[in-house]
Amino acid sequence: MEDYLKTKGRIFDIQRYSIHDGNGIRTIIFLKGCVLRCRWCCNPESQEYRIQTMTVQGKPKVIGRDVTVGEVMETVVKDRPYYRRTGGGMTLSGGESLCQPEFARDLLRAAKESGINTAMESMGYADYEVIRAILPYLDQYLLDIKHMDPEKHREFTGKRNDLMLENARKIADSHMTELSIRVPVIPGFNDTPQEIGAIAAYTKELKNVCRMHLLPYHRLGQDKYEGLGRPYLMGDVEPPTNEKMQELLHTAEKYSGIECQIGG
Repeated sequence: MEDYLKTKGRIFDIQRYSIHDGNGIRTIIFLKGCVLRCRWCCNPESQEYRIQTMTVQGKPKVIGRDVTVGEVMETVVKDRPYYRRTGGGMTLSGGESLCQPEFARDLLRAAKESGINTAMESMGYADYEVIRAILPYLDQYLLDIKHMDPEKHREFTGKRNDLMLENARKIADSHMTELSIRVPVIPGFNDTPQEIGAIAAYTKELKNVCRMHLLPYHRLGQDKYEGLGRPYLMGDVEPPTNEKMQELLHTAEKYSGIECQIGG
């Protein structure tokens, strides 16, 4: 067995037959650990690297398990026919995949060497050297940009956005991967035309971006907070209306000059 197939990491889920987070039908690997604490996070069980117990439908469930790259790939390769027919593949998600850089890199390498398309959903919060080591094995980078104001970003996520914006530029300049920008649309945080327009204008500056996705806020992760014994800070926030999303989509198209879509 190749050494990189023995690299160990910590995941909390593998989701097969997904039509989100990349092209075609995909298998999504959810990695444990994140540097941000976004108030609206729909996977709060991903934030802590440690293995946790979460109450799910009244029963305790262990969240997190240690696996090798080779063990993950045993599941990923099962759906190779679906990837071929739909242009799909494997996507890394989380959490923030870059919190486990060697594991993420070696998972992507294993997929590429198996002829499987690769994607990663990430905030880009890491030293660029970490990202650069991953890029040769990455077909699609689904990069989150949540806000252009560093202090408002810190208030709602726990971290400023300087490093992420700098890395977005470096990833675009590398021309090594297909880059898409994803924006979670969060009422009270970034759901004005001015805020979405600022992100879209920055996206236009990057030049090498294929498309921009606006992802409407939802409450699907609310029960997980209760299961973890944590308060849900977004309880009184209503998801954006279809009319609001269409308005913001028009703004994104106007200022980015590229293909924009709701969802993704």
